Amino acid sequence: MSRFLKRSFLAVFIVLIFISLSFAEMIKGKVVGVSDGDTITLLAEDNKPLKIRLAQIDAPEKKQDFGQKSKQSLSDLIYLKDVTVKVWDVDRYGRIVGQIFYNNLDVNLEQVKRGMAWVYFRYAKDPEYFKAMEIAKSKKIGLWSMPNPIPPWEFRKLNRNGNN
Repeated sequence: MSRFLKRSFLAVFIVLIFISLSFAEMIKGKVVGVSDGDTITLLAEDNKPLKIRLAQIDAPEKKQDFGQKSKQSLSDLIYLKDVTVKVWDVDRYGRIVGQIFYNNLDVNLEQVKRGMAWVYFRYAKDPEYFKAMEIAKSKKIGLWSMPNPIPPWEFRKLNRNGNN
């Protein structure tokens, strides 16, 4: 199969997922995997595994300072727990981008409050997230305890360019 056809099929698949999710604004399921501080695997009620990227935040990469702590924080919050995901979008990798709630706790926001993630300026909309990050910064909580934490998007860019 040509590269063009593969990409076309992927694009159609992503569009179909997005269309079906736009009608099913909320997804319920059990968290069966935590990839890092902002990505999980959800076993939906229909027993279908879904990759979920937490909306509005960007957590440190696995090999970055606080990467493992961020992953552990998210795991402590929701691993093997039943959650609800408010679907926002589908990203270019086919992951659902959403806001995760556990017992009315906004898990995405909690990661920011714990100093385990940045507000993803490019995609964030909720002023409460920015306020939470400023509080975590001022109290030197989590990654903010480091003198000059590098945002994950800069860390990825540095590694893409072979500077690390």
